[in-house]
Amino acid sequence: MPVSDSIDERPDSDATAGPSLPINELFYSLQGEGTLAGVPSVFVRTSGCNLRCWFCDSYHTSWEPTHAWMSLEEIIAEIEGHDADHVVLTGGEPLLHEESVDLLEALDARGYHTTVETNGTIHREAPIDLASISPKLASSTPTPERDPSGEMPEESRDDERRSSGAMNREDGEWAERHESERIDMEALAALVETYEFQLKFVVTDEGDMPEILELLADLREVADIPVRDEDVLLMPEGATRDRLAETRERVANLAMEYGFRYTPRLHVDLWNDAPET
Repeated sequence: MPVSDSIDERPDSDATAGPSLPINELFYSLQGEGTLAGVPSVFVRTSGCNLRCWFCDSYHTSWEPTHAWMSLEEIIAEIEGHDADHVVLTGGEPLLHEESVDLLEALDARGYHTTVETNGTIHREAPIDLASISPKLASSTPTPERDPSGEMPEESRDDERRSSGAMNREDGEWAERHESERIDMEALAALVETYEFQLKFVVTDEGDMPEILELLADLREVADIPVRDEDVLLMPEGATRDRLAETRERVANLAMEYGFRYTPRLHVDLWNDAPET
């Protein structure tokens, strides 16, 4: 079912005071990707996404969304229970939710460094220290040949089996919607102009590079600030160690060939596809 069918079911106002968010996971781990890879961080993973990447490594925030509603006070209390200065707001797509701004403002007031992991299709004004922007390439679009039900191993991240034929559950609606909405150049330019940023592309092979180069050329044309090659990170596609073993060496070679940065997926290398990593 679409995420929007579930995330609108907010708790009664009497049960939760003030702003709240649909939280899929809240945990302490190491940042696994990007320029802050290896930094101990608290991860706040919201449920809900406007896209449907077939290889999504957070399947239960998009294709089969699950969550509990938590008030901002509850979220902050859990964050403060961990010895970390860095908070990563991730998803799903966390900027879908207006309440994410309230959370970021509260974290900023408490002195936390915040990273927001976003697909780059939504811009909001908020105190964000690092916008980790991952524009989705054409290779992310679900098709009958790229069905998300076949990407994860026998058991999914929360030990539940993925349902079969996920991308076809709405007669292919998500394939068309994802393809039409995966790039919003206006929002993307606003994000890079507003925040310190990194552009993180999930790459499978050489076939993804022409699209990345074209997208960067378009962004540089419309953005009011420079987008440097060192702002661009290539990340190997893969949510399991076995899949990363197939993609990481060729993606590392592509980073060297094109002069971009390579980012590992430390959490996959360390803990495979375990939840809360």
